[in-house]
Amino acid sequence: MFRDMPVIDGVAETLWRLSDQGVWIRIISHRLYVNWGHAIAAGDTADWLDRAQIPYRDLCFIGAKSALHADLYIDDGPHNIEAFHADGRKVIIYDQPYNRHLDGERAYNWKEVEQFVLGEIALQRGGAEQQLPGLDAGADRIERRKSLPSS
Repeated sequence: MFRDMPVIDGVAETLWRLSDQGVWIRIISHRLYVNWGHAIAAGDTADWLDRAQIPYRDLCFIGAKSALHADLYIDDGPHNIEAFHADGRKVIIYDQPYNRHLDGERAYNWKEVEQFVLGEIALQRGGAEQQLPGLDAGADRIERRKSLPSS
């Protein structure tokens, strides 16, 4: 089920730019809800992330997402957003029809997510660069590097 989900437009490119900024990307998911299928769900998820060229430092499988610390969360699930708000956590609501009843910072696409995150970085660090100099832009950078002739 998790192996062939479509990729949201712009997510990989956005996360690579944020990773280049030094953002520690922790993916928190609750996909282990069927007993005796954990190895398949975890493996399919990691495989999907690799094929989608999505960078991350941590991949966590947990039901109570707010139990894990982050400076900023991005989520679409109303129960998660409500838990983040109850715990006083900063969350960007990724807009979906089923979460429009909730108040808070809302992003309608990954470009907007990036702007929110860059704003948070600017608050914490005093500034942020869009792309660090000398780094290859784009989610396909690894594949492009592999295809270069070795010297």
